Amino acid sequence: MSESKAMILGCAGTALTPDEIALYRDERPWGFILFARNLQEPQQITDLVAAMRDAVGRPDAPVSIDQEGGRVQRIRPPMIEKYPAAQVLGDIYRADREKGLRAAWLMSRLHAFDLTKLGITLDCLPVLDVPVQGASNVIGDRAYGFDPETVAEMGKAAAEGLKAGGMLPVMKHIPGHGRGMADSHHELPVVTVSREDLEAHDFRPFTAMKDELMAMSAHVVFTALDPERPATTSRTVINEIIRGVIGFDGLLISDDSSMNALKGTLGERAANIVAGGCDIVLHCNGVMEEMKQVVAEVPLLASDALRRAKAVEAGFRKPDSANEAAVRAEFWSLMPVS
Repeated sequence: MSESKAMILGCAGTALTPDEIALYRDERPWGFILFARNLQEPQQITDLVAAMRDAVGRPDAPVSIDQEGGRVQRIRPPMIEKYPAAQVLGDIYRADREKGLRAAWLMSRLHAFDLTKLGITLDCLPVLDVPVQGASNVIGDRAYGFDPETVAEMGKAAAEGLKAGGMLPVMKHIPGHGRGMADSHHELPVVTVSREDLEAHDFRPFTAMKDELMAMSAHVVFTALDPERPATTSRTVINEIIRGVIGFDGLLISDDSSMNALKGTLGERAANIVAGGCDIVLHCNGVMEEMKQVVAEVPLLASDALRRAKAVEAGFRKPDSANEAAVRAEFWSLMPVS
């Protein structure tokens, strides 16, 4: 662990290239992330995950994925059945609170059944963003609802389902992406509401779940907090808001450093993420020349970042005794008939 660098990296294809193996071996990322381009069939995924861990010499190196359901579901049919978006679960909650909470827990428990078989240990879920009317559709139906209470309660249930199945959740996108009027994959959203509005609305689900072990940052500028820098690279937002007001002391992972919301070369972006106070730099697209720039700017895990990373690695539970077929049947019995 003490020899791992403060980064999570992707890869280009369905098997590691010799150059990727060498990069991982020499630069020792703390963890990895998978995308649809890496996923062909179950045995191939299992082999890829094993090869990633072998390259860094750590059989428990964290491997993450965005497996939310809806349009953000990296492993799809026929490998894994298609799950509904968070909004569908939120609609159930609005009709019947207990059924909604149960549905959120069950879907996450199913994600754990699906993913742990493949060696994947982190799911970038729940989405705790609280959208407002007129916001970019980048969040949209990925959110459980338009009010902080619904989002917090459903997010907690979703996180508990993952943990019951032996996985860990990564909350996103702290301190809140719901007001973004632009898609941060393509451009930088700028939010101009007051700090009071942010505290009353956007921050609340994260505050309710501040004791979780991991969160992913938002590539969003909040002019009331730091008019110059997005949260991901803002020491003010990270120290004063995420660590202070919200009270989150878990491992803070940047959103993808290759997204166009961030400016500069990939090396400059990585350096800015580190300087801002994120614990882990995330780079997703597997482009070798970009990864080389990132690894040159990322330090070894140390101090609070190392403490938080160790807490994550010690935070996995043994899966409960739930029966997969029974969980699956109960979950689908709660879904609306299309």
